Amino acid sequence: MTPDQYCSRRAAESGSSFYYSFRLLPPPRRSAITALYAYCREVDDVVDEVSDPNVARVKLAWWRTEVDAIFTGSAQHPVAIALAKAVDRYGITRANLQTVIDGMQMDLEKVRYVDFAELETYCDHVAGVVGLMSATIFGYQHASTLVYARKLGVAFQLTNIIRDVGEDARRGRIYLPQDELARFGVVPSDVLRARASPAFVELMRFQTERARAWYDAAFAALPDRDRHAQRAGLAMAAIYRTLLDEIARDGYRVLDRRIALTPLRKLWIATRAAWRA
Repeated sequence: MTPDQYCSRRAAESGSSFYYSFRLLPPPRRSAITALYAYCREVDDVVDEVSDPNVARVKLAWWRTEVDAIFTGSAQHPVAIALAKAVDRYGITRANLQTVIDGMQMDLEKVRYVDFAELETYCDHVAGVVGLMSATIFGYQHASTLVYARKLGVAFQLTNIIRDVGEDARRGRIYLPQDELARFGVVPSDVLRARASPAFVELMRFQTERARAWYDAAFAALPDRDRHAQRAGLAMAAIYRTLLDEIARDGYRVLDRRIALTPLRKLWIATRAAWRA
């Protein structure tokens, strides 16, 4: 199996919305974004699947050295080898790849976020910077497209947090800002024990409206001249915004279930959004 095939398998197995958007790209850009996605999956799985935090720290440290190896031509992991081609072709920086690991490191050190400013930093590290790198791969002419991409990445992460409240709680994590829980009268133990309430619904409605505002801010920053080049990101956004709508339609019942769109629906939404770009 070649490094590119390994990355493609990782993307396909995930069933992520991103996979359906990648299909819209020409082969060189598709290979590059698939390698970037596979890299994010690899380092994210270190945190999600390794039960011993000390082992996870060692694995993340190894990935830091592997990122450095990408830039010296000595990478060993198939994802890093595939990513090296994207680095050369599209100018992905070492600092941005390392920032993603910084975000994953935060997951090992924190299970609560005091306020949205703290959460925004986390979201920017694990997703905003990924949006930035993705936009570089997709291609752009105007610098404000990078502003769009970074905001869109944060919007994606906020959507993930809303969708995964229950799943994260079962791991002992609450990403919802603690000051906002208090403002809406939701105690952390209710989240951890999946106890829904009218107050929790209002809290999630607030979180959803903020995520939508981040999408709106991202779209406002995207110049018309770059819309077609960024069509894969716009397709992802269409899928994620539909997911937010489904969560709201279901009454924000995210504590005991994970709301998802079917693969066929994701493909339809992505294709329609790309045609409109």
